[in-house]
Amino acid sequence: MDTLSLFFTASLVAFGLYWFICILGSAEQKGKSAVHLSGGSISADKVSDNYNQYWSFFRRPKEIETADKVPAFVDTFYNLVTDIYEWGWGQSFHFSPSLPGCSHRDATRAHEEYAVDLLNVSPGSRILDAGCGVGGPMRAIASHSGARVVGITINEYQVNRARLHNKKAGLEKQCEVVCGNFLHMPFEESSFDGAYSIEATCHAPNLEEVYSEIYRVLKPGALYVSYEWVTTELYRGDNPEHTEIIQGIERGDALPGLRSYDQIAEIARKVGFEVLKEKDLAEPPAGPWWSRLKMGRIAYWRNHIVVTVLAWLGIAPKGVVDVHEMLFKTADFLTRGGETGIFTPMHMILCRKPEQAAAQ
Repeated sequence: MDTLSLFFTASLVAFGLYWFICILGSAEQKGKSAVHLSGGSISADKVSDNYNQYWSFFRRPKEIETADKVPAFVDTFYNLVTDIYEWGWGQSFHFSPSLPGCSHRDATRAHEEYAVDLLNVSPGSRILDAGCGVGGPMRAIASHSGARVVGITINEYQVNRARLHNKKAGLEKQCEVVCGNFLHMPFEESSFDGAYSIEATCHAPNLEEVYSEIYRVLKPGALYVSYEWVTTELYRGDNPEHTEIIQGIERGDALPGLRSYDQIAEIARKVGFEVLKEKDLAEPPAGPWWSRLKMGRIAYWRNHIVVTVLAWLGIAPKGVVDVHEMLFKTADFLTRGGETGIFTPMHMILCRKPEQAAAQ
């Protein structure tokens, strides 16, 4: 092979590797490239140790149900997975029903806009995003409704990522992000015109506590909508396959324990809410929300090769490979949960704080 041919071949290979690693497989709305994967606020040399620490929470699962242990558990999880989620999924860390003729990105946006439409807020209203992640839904909802959105997340790395994205989108004055625990929020009573949580309160060890806090900060007459992760009426606790699926979802998504669909409205009423509407948004005619997971299997193997190579080269932390593999296994449990109908990530409940609400 002459020098020119060798140079051409080497250049082609180099370009191919760059395209494969930095461009191919990125999220629909790119927030991260593969070469910038990290462990969030965890230093690169501690990612593997923190991954092992995360799994230690499941050695005696009942212990993680205590409120004092769950925040650290969830914080560790999101340090480990945030960059991978952004790179491989997007800036909205949730599912949505598939819509005929629509891209996943458009379906995601519609799912988010539906939530704020239910709140019936006007431009300039102040609304709460309880469990905002890196702010994908926040930005979509702020743009759609004209409301001012205040998001809260327990993970400091996500706060920084959300603020960066808000600034890039030109929404930093309309979207505010606070680092804190939604079980004990740093907001005054009756200070929000509405609130929503999208697949976030499933991380709470006690749903009554987070609903009580949201009730406290809402103005009388204000609405709250939540998309909840729950087991459905088809789930049977004495079915080994069912318990395997649900436990797999819990382990891979930092959940202290999935609740049953019939508990949600009861808990909302217990803290004082009026329940206006309750519906599983995954039911027909909605398309399967898990279709995106099934279609992403080839992308997973491609991305896993990328992560493995980057870890081997010392560009990505070694523990990222284990985290990526964990998420793939979890995707399989989620898919099985959807296909069997025993699990839904979008049990919607719409509540109102009574006009004559008693002081908390």
